Amino acid sequence: MADSTKNAAANTDNGSGEAGKASDGTAKKEGASVVFKLYCLAVLTVMAASYTVLMRYTRTVEGVRYYSTTTVFVTECAKMFFTLCILLKEHKGSIRKVSQELKGNIVGKPMEMLKMSVPSIVYAIQNNMTFIGLSNLDAATYQVTYQMKIPCTALLSVMMLGRSLSSMQWIAVFVLTGGVILVQGIGGEAVSHTTGTEGNYVVGLTALTIAVFCSGFAGVYFEKLLKGSDTSLWVRNVQMYSWGMLSAFLGVVMHDWQNVRENGFLYGYTPLVWLVVLLGSGGGIYTSIVVKYTDNIMKGFAAAAAIVLSTIASIMFMGLVVGWMFVMGASLVIAAIFLYGLPKTNTEKLPVRKSGTAQNV
Repeated sequence: MADSTKNAAANTDNGSGEAGKASDGTAKKEGASVVFKLYCLAVLTVMAASYTVLMRYTRTVEGVRYYSTTTVFVTECAKMFFTLCILLKEHKGSIRKVSQELKGNIVGKPMEMLKMSVPSIVYAIQNNMTFIGLSNLDAATYQVTYQMKIPCTALLSVMMLGRSLSSMQWIAVFVLTGGVILVQGIGGEAVSHTTGTEGNYVVGLTALTIAVFCSGFAGVYFEKLLKGSDTSLWVRNVQMYSWGMLSAFLGVVMHDWQNVRENGFLYGYTPLVWLVVLLGSGGGIYTSIVVKYTDNIMKGFAAAAAIVLSTIASIMFMGLVVGWMFVMGASLVIAAIFLYGLPKTNTEKLPVRKSGTAQNV
């Protein structure tokens, strides 16, 4: 996985390097190829769908149940391991050069490292707000409200990144939102998340609104950091996963520390659980590649397609029964993907406005 990821990303970087020079010696400003973007989106979709199905299976199958907090931490560690392997290969196996690059970008640039803590903190707030929302809202309200993260991400991309969307793309965003709501089923799977007790509607709706904003903001903020500087994608990932490992370990301490002390950190791990970790880490790395070479909106479309694929897999292998809402929702998701299409401009750099027009830099 590390080899194919590194080689694919390296090929796109050459677009403005030696291979991207015109006959007059000037470098062409070429973005990643359409084939490469489609490849990354397809891999991310399949990984996300497989991860969802397999994780659901490992959490429902009879036997010793592993601690979910430890898998989150191990997954973050795996992301870090694969990223360091890619950096090592980029530097032709020189541990010294990798150490120098990381020291220069982590120890030498503490503010840059601190900036990468923002997504981790915001995601932590999102998770807590989601839990509060689930505890106080009915399933239908939760599903409809939480899927507003899709248009929220699009709106924040326009506001924070200066990106522009056509009328057709805006229609596609809202069609996708409706499709995801139907696929997940109003009052269907989400019922299992509710407590069955009456909650505070205002508190729940406020918490979920904050969660929606946090989801969009964290993703767009990370995209801005990736594209707003010359720091390599892999160094940014090391910075991000460092904070991710810290927050995940705090989750273990807060929720399962006593159980871990009694039974061990890897209690309940089976080969399938390790496969969940592998898929989760691979999906995380490909998510950063998709954000780097396309954008957060396309990541949202890939996530929606993954929901459809994972549901189909659950129908085939786990006996899940669905109704007309899934068929209609899946159709809307597919239609939205074709309506939106791939970004027409190079999205590897942030657009800047000159004389009233947006240009990529």
